[in-house]
This record gives sequence, structure tokens and C-alpha cells, in this order.
Amino acid sequence: MSQAVNILCVDTSTEACSVAVLCSTESEQIISDHFMLAPREHTQKILPTIEQVIKQSGLTLSDMDVIAYGRGPGSFTGVRIGISIAQGLAYGIEKPIVGVSTLQAMSQEAYKSNKAKHVYAAIDARMGEVYFAHYCLVDDLMTVVDQEVVIKPDDLLALGLHVEPDSVLVGTGWKAYPALVEYFNAAKQLDIEFPNAKYMLVQAMHSVVNKETVAPELATPVYLRDKVTWKKLPGRE
Repeated sequence: MSQAVNILCVDTSTEACSVAVLCSTESEQIISDHFMLAPREHTQKILPTIEQVIKQSGLTLSDMDVIAYGRGPGSFTGVRIGISIAQGLAYGIEKPIVGVSTLQAMSQEAYKSNKAKHVYAAIDARMGEVYFAHYCLVDDLMTVVDQEVVIKPDDLLALGLHVEPDSVLVGTGWKAYPALVEYFNAAKQLDIEFPNAKYMLVQAMHSVVNKETVAPELATPVYLRDKVTWKKLPGRE
């Protein structure tokens, strides 16, 4: 049985732009969503897409109980756009907010589409680095092993990580750094390059059930690079 809750999730953290709405009752879950590649067009496309998906769901913005967002890691500009939109929406309807990892979302999609139980997710972080994490399946939820990091490919290889059997690779980092693919050659590379808000809903619901949502002014991004700072809503720095 599901908890009755409506969740709107937005993600603009990479070249992709996606929106999903979960309408959950005690007996079923209905998802409406839209995913597209929209590099450098997030600010123009995200609000019309949100309106489109909410309308498709048969709900209104005020029907939402929680606003979820892709918290990163990813493009600094993209993460800022997504969190700003999510904060504004949540603040306007006085509802809580929750962030979902982009790496977790891709790992969750790998489980949903390929039954993968071990996923190595890597996003090209530019500057000769990748955002990287190993996720494994725990009770139908992809859960991080150790922690998410930003790391140079050579330093990642130097860790000498054990590659789990029947594992998969997701994200743009593998295409950007072929040496990583060679090291992780025991894992299958999937055609999942970008996070999708649809697959953030599982983690978002988990956070709702475990009372891990926060007020919109407390929402924070995850950049992994410590030198990057973020200002919250005016007066909430």
C-alpha cells in the first residue's frame, strides 16, 4: 500500500530537462512526466514543461504535497536553475521540498529498466574530473555505497575499486573518459546518460515517508566542489 501524496519533481541539473508528477493514493501510483534534451534552454523550457505535466496529471500546483528537485551533482548553472524553480514553487504554495541526487536517479533508472543491483554512475564534471558514485540495491531503492565524489579519472583508477559482477555503468562520464570504461570493463554500459525526474520520485517518496523533507528556504544543492557557494532565498543566506 502506498502513502497518499502528490509530488512534483523538476530537474535541470544536466543537459537534460525533465518534470514528473506522482499522484499516489493508498492503492495506486500514477506518474505523468516529460523528458527532453535542452542544453542552454532550461530557463525557457522548464516552466512551460511544468505546466504541461501538471495539466497532464489532472492535478493543479496547489494539489502538490511536496516539491522535489534534482539537487546535483551536475552543471552549476543547471543545478541553480532547478533549485530556484523548486524553491519558488514550494514557497508559493507553502509546501515542503526535498532534493534527490542525480547519480541516484540514474542508478534507480538502471534498476527499473535493467534490474541492475550494482550501478557505477559517473557524470562528466568538466575540468578533467567526474562526479562518481557506486550505488547498490537495498529494498528496491538504489543506495549509495561510501559517498559521492568529484574526482580525476586517474585518481579514481588509482583507488583500485573492486568492480561488482553483473554491474552496470550510467552517465556521461564514461564516454568522456574511455580509460574508465576499460577499467570497469566487467560492467555493462547502459544507454542512460542523464538523470530523469521520473526516476527521482522513488527517492522523493522514500524521503517523504521518512519525514526528510524541509522548508523551501532550507533547500540546498550538492555541487561536491567546496569552492562553489549558494545563496538561498533572500534573507535566508
